[in-house]
Amino acid sequence: MGAESLEAAIGRAGSAVALLRNSAVRPHTFPVAPEFTNWRSEQQAWRTSCALLDQSHHMTDLYLSGPDALKLLTAYGVNSFADFGPGKAKQYVAVNAEGYFIGDAILFHLSGGNFDLVGHPTVLDWLQYQAETGGYDVTLERDDNSAERASGPPKVYRYELQGPNAKALVEELTGEPLPGVKFFHTIEFTIAGHRVRALRHGMAAQPGFELFGPWAEGEKVLRGILEAGERFGLVRAGAKAYSTANLESGWIPAVVPAVFGPAERGYREWLPAGALGSLGGSFDPADITDYYFTPYELGYGKTVRFDHEFTGRAALQRMEPSREKVTLVWHAEDVAAAVRALCEPGLPAKYIDLPKARYAFYQADKVLAGDRLAGVSTDVGYLTNAHAFVSLAVVDKAVSEPGSQVTVVWGEEPNSAKPAIEPHRQVRIRATVAPVPFAAHESYRKP
Repeated sequence: MGAESLEAAIGRAGSAVALLRNSAVRPHTFPVAPEFTNWRSEQQAWRTSCALLDQSHHMTDLYLSGPDALKLLTAYGVNSFADFGPGKAKQYVAVNAEGYFIGDAILFHLSGGNFDLVGHPTVLDWLQYQAETGGYDVTLERDDNSAERASGPPKVYRYELQGPNAKALVEELTGEPLPGVKFFHTIEFTIAGHRVRALRHGMAAQPGFELFGPWAEGEKVLRGILEAGERFGLVRAGAKAYSTANLESGWIPAVVPAVFGPAERGYREWLPAGALGSLGGSFDPADITDYYFTPYELGYGKTVRFDHEFTGRAALQRMEPSREKVTLVWHAEDVAAAVRALCEPGLPAKYIDLPKARYAFYQADKVLAGDRLAGVSTDVGYLTNAHAFVSLAVVDKAVSEPGSQVTVVWGEEPNSAKPAIEPHRQVRIRATVAPVPFAAHESYRKP
């Protein structure tokens, strides 16, 4: 798939960790306007009225069809497919043979035995490799995101409506009450004269719908939404606000995929060197497998079903999770001190960007309980709705209860060669454990 494979690049760099630590690949970006108003107001809209988030450009679609399409998905997904019929969707999760997480994406069951897997390319690449090398009778059509597509627009538009006014807005657009639709089920209705598919979905732990259809119809549908939305306080959310929605809902968007063992060598020889992102943060073991997570640790325990054979099944059955996913609320005075260091003499703390502070695609920072390593902090940023700086972390069960006190180590030592890294010193930032999802939970606040 490329001039240099991932396996060759690892050999050149000396190790997988060395390759990813110094990778020039920047954190994932959303190729839409950064802000339409300001990211603070745009964050507030999905709590107070309704936000419109454009998902048309930053995700990749892998369309699967043919006699073995479901067979392929079943063989590498931890999910149950027992009642997965047309009009349904699910969070598809794949693991390696040892049960460690490779990636996740949204899987749509379309009509006629066709499927659409939508998300970051990690799990799509994994399935594409298995399809091409495993003898499956399946046809694949790939539509890369707009930052990587060779030419032309996306195949489909995707608009996300989120917030307490989302349902009323859709009913205004369609001119009729919405029929009852379950979470992660799809319905169809008409907007601006065009048939639109809608997934009952939720981001930032708020009610909403993901609307999609042919790209050529997207502009008229968008105009219709914007015109009707004025009555419902609709606010367009740009890339900055959108990038933080997962912090409220508790979804970790990127962790190091478990593809670096001997069993995955063929995949690494097939995968282009630049397909994986950069690795950053204070968590810095030399063994790449120390960065792996299990689906249980990432909150996918309810997704795992043992009613079918799949890669990693036996390993997952043996696992007894010792860590849990939590939200960490960073102490305001410590965050302020790190920012203040930019204006003081001497070497400053690592720059904290707003609203999303992640400076590597795979952010991995140490979480300490006293001086003991107690977990790993991942995605990190600021939430206007909570007036809080938070991160999503996986921590030992001993410190996973809300209210537990831990410390996040911010910054790298030594500094790596990533473009997002400036000379800086590590700092320790105290944090309070809070629930996942964080939206509507403010138990970390003291009376």
